[in-house]
Amino acid sequence: MASRIEEALGVVSTLRRAGMIAPMRPDRYIKMAAAMRREGLGFTAGFAGASQRCPDSPGFIDELGSLTWRQLDDRGNALGAALQALPSGAPKVVGVMCRNHRGFVDALLGANRIGADVLLLNTSFAGPALAEVVTREKVDAVIYDEEFTPTVDRALADRPDAARIVAWSDGSHDVTVEKLIAKHRGQAPRRTGHKAKIIMLTSGTTGTPKGAKHSGGGGGIGVLKGILDRTPWRAEEPIVIVAPMFHAWGFSQLVLASSLACTVITRRKFDPEATLELIDRHKATGLAVVPVMFDRIMELPDEVRNRYSCRSLRFAVASGSRMRPDVVISFMDQFGDVIYNNYNATEAGMIATATPADLRAAPDTAGKPAEGTEIRILDSEFNELPVSEVGTIYVRNKTQFDGYTSGATKDFHAGFMSSGDVGYLDENGRLFVVGRDDEMIVSGGENIYPIEVEKTLATHPEVAEASVIGVDDEQYGQRLAAFVVLEPGATADVEALKQHVRENLANYKVPREIHILDELPRGSTGKILRNELKAKVGGGS
Repeated sequence: MASRIEEALGVVSTLRRAGMIAPMRPDRYIKMAAAMRREGLGFTAGFAGASQRCPDSPGFIDELGSLTWRQLDDRGNALGAALQALPSGAPKVVGVMCRNHRGFVDALLGANRIGADVLLLNTSFAGPALAEVVTREKVDAVIYDEEFTPTVDRALADRPDAARIVAWSDGSHDVTVEKLIAKHRGQAPRRTGHKAKIIMLTSGTTGTPKGAKHSGGGGGIGVLKGILDRTPWRAEEPIVIVAPMFHAWGFSQLVLASSLACTVITRRKFDPEATLELIDRHKATGLAVVPVMFDRIMELPDEVRNRYSCRSLRFAVASGSRMRPDVVISFMDQFGDVIYNNYNATEAGMIATATPADLRAAPDTAGKPAEGTEIRILDSEFNELPVSEVGTIYVRNKTQFDGYTSGATKDFHAGFMSSGDVGYLDENGRLFVVGRDDEMIVSGGENIYPIEVEKTLATHPEVAEASVIGVDDEQYGQRLAAFVVLEPGATADVEALKQHVRENLANYKVPREIHILDELPRGSTGKILRNELKAKVGGGS
C-alpha cells in the first residue's frame, strides 16, 4: 500500500513539474476529462483535452498560419462528419499520405472520431509499394497531398470505389479536406463506439514494410512519467517538429505535444536554416528531428548558422537512425547541451534515452532504459550476456504493439521481445546499438558488424559520412562494401581510406571495395536505403 502511495505521489510530482497539473478551475479539469473520455483515450485524446484546457491558445502552426486548439477540435469534428457522408460510405480504414501540415492532424482527428483505423503512409512510397500496402490493409479512403496524386492513382487503379481526398493542394480539386470541412462546419460525427487504431509501417529499408497496429494508451501514465522525468518537456510551451509525422517517431512527438497542450510548429518540408529560424521566431523550447537533420544543420555555413542563437531550446530530441557522434558534439558545442537521443522501435515504443550528459560521456550511446522498460542482451541460446558482450537486444515494457496486421508478431522469449537489433550494455548501464541482427556478416569465418567499420571510416578527417554493408562473395561467403561521402575539397582516395581502416581495425574488417559517392541514398526519415547501396554493388558502380 505504501509503495502505491509513493508511486502516485511521484506521478503527481512529475506532472506538476511539467505543468500538466496547473492552477485551473475545477470545472476546466472536468471538461478536459470528459472530452478525453469521448475521444477514446487513444492517440488523439490530447487534442481533445487541450481544446478544453486552453481553447484559444495556438495549437498548430504551419505555412498557412496558426490554428487554436478549439479550431483544431472543430475541424476534426467537421471532417469526421464529412467522412460519414461520403458517397462511398463511411470508411473503415483511412490511409494518410501527407507531409507535416494541418491536413495531417485533420485526418487523424476526423478518422478517429468515426472509429476508422488510420494507416500512416510513407511519403516516399512508389506506386507498386503503396498498392501492396493499401490492398493488404483494406484501405477504403486515402487522404493525400496533391504531389502524390500520380502515386495514389496508380496504387488505387484496381480500387475505383476508394475515396480520394486531397489534403494539401496548389491547384483545384473537387474533393479536398478544406472543402469538406467548410461544407460540414459546425457539425459533429456520429460516434460509432469502435476504438480506432493507428497502423504504423515498419521502416522497410530492406523489404516490404509491415503494418504494426497500436491501440494507444499502452503503458499509461507511467510511460508519460518516464518521458517527462528524462526529457524537460513543459506544458503549453512551443515545440518545432520537423521529423516526419507519418513515421512512428515524429508521430509520437505530435501525440506527446498535444497531451501537454504544447504549440506544434512545423513545415511541410525540412529546411535546416528555416528550422533554426522557426525556433528563434517562436522561442521554441523543444525541437524534434531525425538524426540526419542534425547533420544538415551543422553542414550550414558558419555565417548562416551563427545568425540564430536557439537560446530558448531546452531539448532537441532525435530518433529513427544512428546519430553521428561528431555531429552530436558539434551541435551541443554551439547550441548547448540539449540533445536527447531516443532508441525506439515501431513495435516496442520507447526503449532507451540518452541524456546530454550520457552523450558527452559516450556520443554514440542509445542511453539508459526508459522507465518501465527492461533490457536484456541475449545470445542465440537465450543466455544473458555480461557487460560489453554483443548480443540480441530484448526488451519488455508496456508500450509494445498489438501485433502486425498480417497476424504475425515479433520473436519473444520469457516475455521479452526481440528489438531486431544487436548491441551491448556498458558498466554504467548505457546501451550501445551495434546494428540490425540481420546486418552482421560472416566473412571467411569471421563475424563482422558493419557499424564498427562505419564508425572507423567516419573518424577519417576527410570523410563526411559512411555506410558499410555486407554483400555475397564466392570466396569468403560475404564481404564488406563501403560507401563514403567526402568533405568538400577532400582528396582522400580509396586506398587511403582502406589504410585508415587497416590502422584501426583487424585486417579482415577492411572493406574489399569502397565507393565514393556525392551523397548516401536516404528515405524520408533519414534512414540509409541499403537496398539501393546493394544495387550499386550489383551494378558494378
